[in-house]
Amino acid sequence: MSGSEFLPSPDDAAVVLDGVGLTPDDVVRVAREDATVALSEAARDAVRESRARVEAVAETDEAVYGLNTGFGELVDTRIGDDRVDELQTNLVRSHAAGTGRELDREEVRALVCSRINALVKGYSGVREVVVDSLVALLNAGITPVVPSRGSLGASGDLAPLAHAMLVLLGEGEADVETEDGTERFPGEEALAVAGREPVTLRAKEGLALINGTQLTVGLAALLVHDAERLLRAADAAGALTTEVTMGSTAASDPAIQHVRPHAGQAASAWTIKRLCAGSEIVESHRNCDRVQDAYSLRCLPQVHGAVRDAVEHLREAVTVELNSATDNPLVFPAGEVDRRSSGTEYADVVSGGNFHGEPLALRLDYVTSALTELASIAERRVDRMLNPNVQEPHLPPFLTPESGVRSGYMIAGYTAASLVTECRSAGKPATDNAVVSGNQEDHVSLSATSAFAARRTLGYARTVIAIELLCGAQAAEFVDDELAHGEGTDAVHETVRAVVPALDEDRPPAPDIRAVERVVSEGVLDDALAAALGDGWQERRDTAVDDLRR
Repeated sequence: MSGSEFLPSPDDAAVVLDGVGLTPDDVVRVAREDATVALSEAARDAVRESRARVEAVAETDEAVYGLNTGFGELVDTRIGDDRVDELQTNLVRSHAAGTGRELDREEVRALVCSRINALVKGYSGVREVVVDSLVALLNAGITPVVPSRGSLGASGDLAPLAHAMLVLLGEGEADVETEDGTERFPGEEALAVAGREPVTLRAKEGLALINGTQLTVGLAALLVHDAERLLRAADAAGALTTEVTMGSTAASDPAIQHVRPHAGQAASAWTIKRLCAGSEIVESHRNCDRVQDAYSLRCLPQVHGAVRDAVEHLREAVTVELNSATDNPLVFPAGEVDRRSSGTEYADVVSGGNFHGEPLALRLDYVTSALTELASIAERRVDRMLNPNVQEPHLPPFLTPESGVRSGYMIAGYTAASLVTECRSAGKPATDNAVVSGNQEDHVSLSATSAFAARRTLGYARTVIAIELLCGAQAAEFVDDELAHGEGTDAVHETVRAVVPALDEDRPPAPDIRAVERVVSEGVLDDALAAALGDGWQERRDTAVDDLRR
């Protein structure tokens, strides 16, 4: 079996991997929506040329790291030509030392997709058959079994990548989609489903497959997508809360943002104004005696905006990393590297540190802290709706009629507070150091640890935002029903009410919270806002922000 049916052409509806144009959104399509991938012809040419350079070097007597030497502390051990293939196979086997929970399907698919894209840049020196086998696995829906823990983030995500690549050798295990559901097969049987034979690794290939930041960047790509979606939901929740607590949108006026033109702040402020546009509820108390709202309402643009800027900073790094060569050594054409003056005509194979995950790790830690702040300010808004000591007179304690006999959403507020504490615990910077490999590898990034912490924090923050949406919709039940919501807040309220009925008497809030979480995570709220405000409303926001910042 050739597996050619799993190698679509770039003309098909596939994500084209060419080493230069992969985006976080492309990774999401492959990881979650099962989009197929295809290689551009330019990428195939780059792979062939890179392999030719490796083979030219392999024919010489020079000791080259990754081709004919040991690894890490064993770098000075020379490997004979007759054992180079064995060296590469042993590398993958020995580095498959992971532990902990198994990565889920989308995490593995993100890892494999980003690894293929790094290989086809043409600096890794693998053969085309290796790349095609990875493409076939991905397109056949075959998911290698990969334990999540074991990466130090330098020399990249070695252990997780080694587990993923064992399947190429016909070893390890993989989950395969069958007519009876998902079944776990040995590596060789899984390869056969994809129409591929086990690969015998040649010089450089084992190291090229496992040395890089692909677990980190795959997780980070998913995180960026989810964090941007969560920010839209947080703005929507904040707008609804502003409305039902009789808050003001004055703090979101463009004039205020113009004199402090941070992009994220301007975007959140514009969103609040747009969602509340036409709100009779906001207009009903415009001339009341209250001069200012509490910070959790009045400073929403500044706090949400700062989180937006942090996520955008991560997106920039993830986009660069997805399209980078991150293994070691890298294979360059002759003359491209200022390394030798011998006049040798074959390619330079240069040992460097592109596998070090620090460019991602620091920004992931930053985003973890930012998401904690997003959860924190949302929890304070929840309290303003529930707490009888600070809530507006039209709202009953804990948003329930007959409070006392009933507790309403009191404990949902506890849950939000608990999760903010969890966020703060997870927010300790994961970037640290561990000295390994006989002190040869004496500084690591722990970037995968940072990615897991950020993803965990995002999950907690999403639940807090869901609780705010839940409480905002319930608070709306106590607003004069003759007053209309804004164009956007009406859609927000109706979207929540489509999955959760009003709380007329006590019931367990946990199913309600989960239902609203799904509205956020699955993009239902995004779709509702697009329907209410027009498909291009976010593009209009971005244009308005650009104009304001000029």
